[in-house]
Amino acid sequence: MQSGPGSDIPLAPPSDSAHIEPATGRLTRVGRNVLFLGLTSLLTDVSSEMVTAILPLYLTFVLRFTPLAFGFVDGLYQGVSAVIRIWGGLIADRRDRRKQVAAVGYATSAVCKLGLWLSGPLWLPTTLLLVVDRLGKGVRTPPRDALVALSSPRARVAEAFGVHRAMDTTGALIGPLLAFAILARAPAAFDAIFIVSFAFAILGVAALLLFVENRGGSQSAPAAVNWRGALALMRIAEFRALMLAATVLSLCTVSDGFVYLVIQRRANLAPSLFPLLPVAVALAYIILAVPAGRLADGLGRSRILLAGYTALIPAYVLLAWASPTPAALLGSLLLLGAYYAATDGVLMAMTSRTLPAERLTSGMALLTTGTVGARLLGSMLFGGAWSWLGPENAVRLFLFALAVAVAGAAAVLRRTE
Repeated sequence: MQSGPGSDIPLAPPSDSAHIEPATGRLTRVGRNVLFLGLTSLLTDVSSEMVTAILPLYLTFVLRFTPLAFGFVDGLYQGVSAVIRIWGGLIADRRDRRKQVAAVGYATSAVCKLGLWLSGPLWLPTTLLLVVDRLGKGVRTPPRDALVALSSPRARVAEAFGVHRAMDTTGALIGPLLAFAILARAPAAFDAIFIVSFAFAILGVAALLLFVENRGGSQSAPAAVNWRGALALMRIAEFRALMLAATVLSLCTVSDGFVYLVIQRRANLAPSLFPLLPVAVALAYIILAVPAGRLADGLGRSRILLAGYTALIPAYVLLAWASPTPAALLGSLLLLGAYYAATDGVLMAMTSRTLPAERLTSGMALLTTGTVGARLLGSMLFGGAWSWLGPENAVRLFLFALAVAVAGAAAVLRRTE
């Protein structure tokens, strides 16, 4: 992909530096730094997904949140990191210290897990801690993704993100299983989940600090990195089109928490089984993430990205219209995993190819600010639609909006190729 006409910001390869290790075996095709970043994410996702898996249940059954209130908190939980992503990205690029900025974000989230245990079943401190936890995620995600891109051979950057996301999602698989094991033994032991989550978060911080190497964005003197420079990235035609398409698609996507609540309500699922719902999603993600990355590198990243969002359409059909049989509900979860495998890492790979290396972190932060902010708004809108129309009709409304968004994104991204 090349920059559009009129772009005055030169594109630089994200990963042509001498720091990249030569690849030999299949596991080392993407380099040791990517593998250690994957280990960090794996441990951290065990921690975060233990909490995320039980959060809808905890908020609606223990703290007695209504669907509208849950939509508001879920939107904050998913989207509040948007307010700090650009700030963290700018600091990481300006100081060329992506590892250190990521470490601050990981450590912040770790402390919040301990805070959830200390706060008990109080809605205000719980909500505030969830917000701060997501702020930590907002700080760490852009520099982490920039490190993945800067540590990867240019021709295999989507595969590198696929490997990272597969390891990350292995943690997302283990976390809900641990939460399920704890709740199966002690149905109301949410405090035990928070403590174990804290322990895994600390291990994730240790893995980052001990094993991951920092990567610079450029061999030459860095350009001035500031808010004005970050916003100037919007002059790159490809980046602007990608940001528009990704933001609109995110706005029309139902959050995972609501998907799980719809399944729980329709199937009358026992609370102890609720943490198992993300497991099917994680399994599909793990199996498909690396193949999706390789297909994206070979066939075209925008095609795989759009295929991922298209997979959500039959998932929503199963949620809204099909009888709530185990096969239908499992199918919707597997399609959700396929969506993540085809979009999450691929979107970051596409972004890395459109940006100058010295502004890679801030550019990724700018794009994810748009998509996460759209998710925040979308979650609030879905919560309102659920309250007024019911869960099935809310899913149908978003299904229609997503179909329109996919068609529009296809037209926008086609013009950038």
